[in-house]
Amino acid sequence: MENCIKVGMADLQSSCHPGVLTTLGLGSCVGIALYDSTTKIIGLAHIMLPSSLQARNNNNIAKFADTAIVKLVEDMLKLGAKREKIVAKLAGGSQMFSFNQSTDIMRIGFRNVVSAKEKLSELKIPVVAEDTGGNYGRTIELFSDNGRLLVKTIGYGVKQI
Repeated sequence: MENCIKVGMADLQSSCHPGVLTTLGLGSCVGIALYDSTTKIIGLAHIMLPSSLQARNNNNIAKFADTAIVKLVEDMLKLGAKREKIVAKLAGGSQMFSFNQSTDIMRIGFRNVVSAKEKLSELKIPVVAEDTGGNYGRTIELFSDNGRLLVKTIGYGVKQI
């Protein structure tokens, strides 16, 4: 029986095999799913904002792409993951609302995706799949047996990446 762990908004969790990590309601937020195929250790972060450097209240490191990814990798390594074997999958980063002005400051979803990719690249963790953008929410489930990421949407079906 797989252990199913819920990951809240601005939260992160990691798990050994067998396990499933799930998070609900990814709109402009991004789900960052990490997987080590050799140890079957998984990690999932539900980030809300791109950078802790641009926030006054940055106490919750799971809230920001730049700090959540670093912490998630550290947690996975403590469980026995091999750094060089970790790969990433991303979901979310939608533009949930339309604005009259098309300034990047309002494009939180897009900025979250860009920031996550930059931090993953800096840590030399390849992004092997993503389901990002659009204007709809997502719920995701990450499975430790093979690293599949199930992406569920309303109106756009279910897909596996």
